[in-house]
Amino acid sequence: MDYQLEVIVLPVADVDRSKEFFKRIGFSEDADYVGEEDFRVVHFTPPGSACSIVVGRGIGRAEPGSMENVHLIVRDIAEARAELVGQGVAVSEIFHDEDGVFHHAGTEKRAPGFCPGRLSYGSFVSFEDPDGNGFLLQEVTERFA
Repeated sequence: MDYQLEVIVLPVADVDRSKEFFKRIGFSEDADYVGEEDFRVVHFTPPGSACSIVVGRGIGRAEPGSMENVHLIVRDIAEARAELVGQGVAVSEIFHDEDGVFHHAGTEKRAPGFCPGRLSYGSFVSFEDPDGNGFLLQEVTERFA
């Protein structure tokens, strides 16, 4: 049985502000559905992704800005970072975890620059959407099986 991750729901306070942000950084707007009683769903897909994100009203109970560590995988983290900076997004410098491939929570054990040897899965940058939901770009150039 396959289990395919299809959608991540991001809690936001201002749907239109989020819509502008995700469109600005190049996500495809797949749907903007307005229903009754203050219900709205806006569906976006990042370029090249099979998984989408949804923002809206009446679609979840999480507090706006409470999502952490939404990973977006890129082949060239320096290029992806430069694109986001060019689109006006506040993006961290490239970092890696001083103990290994995956990062610790928050900024603990972050070391500046690419992962030594620029190993796949080892280099990151972080940014937030307008509500403070946290994203990480992770450089993956080859899969570990």
